[in-house]
Amino acid sequence: MEKERQFIMQTYSRLPVLIVEGRGVVVKDADGREYVDCVAGIAVNSVGHCHPKVVAAIKAQAERLIHLSNLFYTEPQVALAEKLCRLAKFEKVFFCNSGAESVEAALKLARKVTGKKGFIAAQNSFHGRTFGALSVTHHVKRDVFEPLLHNVKFVRYGDADAVRKAIDEDTAAVILEPIQGEAGVIIPPLEYLREVKEICEKHDALFILDEVQTGFGRTGRWFCKEHFKVQPDIMAVAKALGGGFPIGATLSNFSFERGEHASTFGGNPLACAAALATLGVIEEEQLVERSERLGAYFMQRLSEVIGDYDSVKEIRGKGLMLGVELQEKCENVVNEALKRGVLLNCTADRVIRLVPPLVISKKQIDGVVKILSDILKGFDEG
Repeated sequence: MEKERQFIMQTYSRLPVLIVEGRGVVVKDADGREYVDCVAGIAVNSVGHCHPKVVAAIKAQAERLIHLSNLFYTEPQVALAEKLCRLAKFEKVFFCNSGAESVEAALKLARKVTGKKGFIAAQNSFHGRTFGALSVTHHVKRDVFEPLLHNVKFVRYGDADAVRKAIDEDTAAVILEPIQGEAGVIIPPLEYLREVKEICEKHDALFILDEVQTGFGRTGRWFCKEHFKVQPDIMAVAKALGGGFPIGATLSNFSFERGEHASTFGGNPLACAAALATLGVIEEEQLVERSERLGAYFMQRLSEVIGDYDSVKEIRGKGLMLGVELQEKCENVVNEALKRGVLLNCTADRVIRLVPPLVISKKQIDGVVKILSDILKGFDEG
């Protein structure tokens, strides 16, 4: 920890624990203590830590070919492209290395296709921290990095009329999260995304969905868009795609041409092998269906056990993407849970975000709920 402070830029607020190993939903620290992980690398480790099939795929690919660049053809990349396009119902994919990069590609593609410059995004949105992604991100510190893209309008999330009033002849695209994650697991009205898509079509603008956090079974569907019965023009994905290995992708029926966009590491054989194995595990173990079923159970247990506590304002979510909003800041809850063997994340100051691996069991859920109950009851009584 001392060396981390000495040699690494201090951009993160880390919990005082050194994690050295993980299997499934459980991780272990340097002292051998185990924790139930309800953070999952921020919704990344969807198939659990070090799933044997993902590990085997990475090992096998690493022994054959790790990196080549996109100057040549590689089999894992093409196989993954076909798989993704069929799953998400798009014609083309561009591979990159992260969620922010997938959003950057989406913004560039929207400008290329429409010939327009402006964007509309939502208040409290989070799309990444690179310049383009940060320009449409409302949730984080921005002022020290300005000027960003100057023609971005932010409107109230969940309000289609706000989009209708903001859109104009220079709007290239509206970009939204189907559920706002960093803002505290905020779920919009059922008709919202469809209305926004219709508004975009009327004004010859594109509709971009950022499914970086919600994709690949997290909300009880392969993609969250399925809950809302909407198909965006462009979709950004990353996080859970690689099962823990970094990879991102931008999907669309539109396409860049040669020289318009590129990535040295995007779609490298190792990342694509990890992603193919991850998607295979999600299918074989029926983790999308499991997410819906266990997410409903998690929500039910939370509501039954802590729903009436004075400290709890609201419990919400879809699938295994849940938020417990407290009346006060939740940092102390996270710190106390760490002492009791559970990893939690506090976002938007007051929301405990629960995004465990999709392989979490009912027994583990019950244990997490019990610990949360004990902590919150103690705070209420204190």
